[in-house]
Amino acid sequence: MPYNVLIVEDQDIPRSFFELYVKSSEHFRHLLSVSNASAAVSVCESNKVDLILMDVLTELDRSGLDASEEIKKRFPDVKIIIVTSMPEYSWIERAKNIGVDSFWYKDGQKESILDVMERTMEGERIYPDETPLVRIGNATNHEFTERELDILKELTTGDTNSEIAERLFISVATVKSHIQHLMDKTGFKTRTELVSEARGLGIVIKEKQK
Repeated sequence: MPYNVLIVEDQDIPRSFFELYVKSSEHFRHLLSVSNASAAVSVCESNKVDLILMDVLTELDRSGLDASEEIKKRFPDVKIIIVTSMPEYSWIERAKNIGVDSFWYKDGQKESILDVMERTMEGERIYPDETPLVRIGNATNHEFTERELDILKELTTGDTNSEIAERLFISVATVKSHIQHLMDKTGFKTRTELVSEARGLGIVIKEKQK
């Protein structure tokens, strides 16, 4: 019996490609496609779902990671593969922590999605070693420390240095120091320019709170 696959993707082109890939394999059956991650939970409640291809950013700002966490708690036998094109630094680690089975980047990954799907159903956990390399100003995202990326993500909220310091439990001086390091590495002259570029490239994405 082929495995039932649920596709969670709000963009027409990648959703169509995923559907074609699934339908091209005798090992998988396309059960349904939805554009909102929250709907995936309802589908699991009323259908036999074996595998979910789950985007992270979906319709109405619903998080695929939040939905994956709920599904893994309620339906632990359902396999989930996160599929994304965004290089946001924290998603790989969070996916591992909530029990997501595999993680696949839509662009530039050597393994095909069908290969990852088949290996995942056989019990493998497949994750990339690192996020995709993205150039930002005079640097790349791989040149930033994790703490610098934490600060950069918080900068996208528009909050003050004091507010960021309080949220991250560090001093204002430390926040300022990290921001300066980011500016020095990238060559940007203003934090607005830095934040705009980082957010546009998907290097840091501040998800809405549940």
